[in-house]
Amino acid sequence: MNLLDFSGCSLYFEEALPAAAENLLAQAAGDYGKASAEMSLLQAHLLLPDNLTVLVGLYRYYFSQQRLEEALLVAERAMQLAGRQLGLPPDWRVLDETWLGPAAANSFGLLRFYLLALKAASVVLLRLGRSAASRDRLRKLAALDHRDQFGAARLLAVVDAFEKEEEPVVTAITAITPLTPARA
Repeated sequence: MNLLDFSGCSLYFEEALPAAAENLLAQAAGDYGKASAEMSLLQAHLLLPDNLTVLVGLYRYYFSQQRLEEALLVAERAMQLAGRQLGLPPDWRVLDETWLGPAAANSFGLLRFYLLALKAASVVLLRLGRSAASRDRLRKLAALDHRDQFGAARLLAVVDAFEKEEEPVVTAITAITPLTPARA
């Protein structure tokens, strides 16, 4: 399955929004970097709490503002909504190839969105310093994406290499920094 093939599939952002929500998103874009942008996004979210376009706007805002806990919540909410529409199990950990075929037949574009949201959550977790949780998601995505079209396996290799480089430093610091004060 070519996960990068966009031909013939509908994408989440092609869905028409009510004018009020569209105006709020446009206002948020115009206020990029300002606190008023968040207010516009939250108002749009109140109007359309299950809309993926609105959730992507919120995710991008929180991520760009380094509000990573909020970005993680939004990424997980987007996965939950997309997964429900695709008939996927609520827990991403149980996904395997048998789930992908029916989900792709339902909506290939939405399946790609779901998998990209899984990757986005893993990136946020990395930024939060929660590498074990991030690696779990990256391993799952790599197992589902045999061609590594989303780059999860490559990112996982970088994370693993980085952590292996840090281990000798941590070991050396621990060796020269006693946990208890030395006795005179």
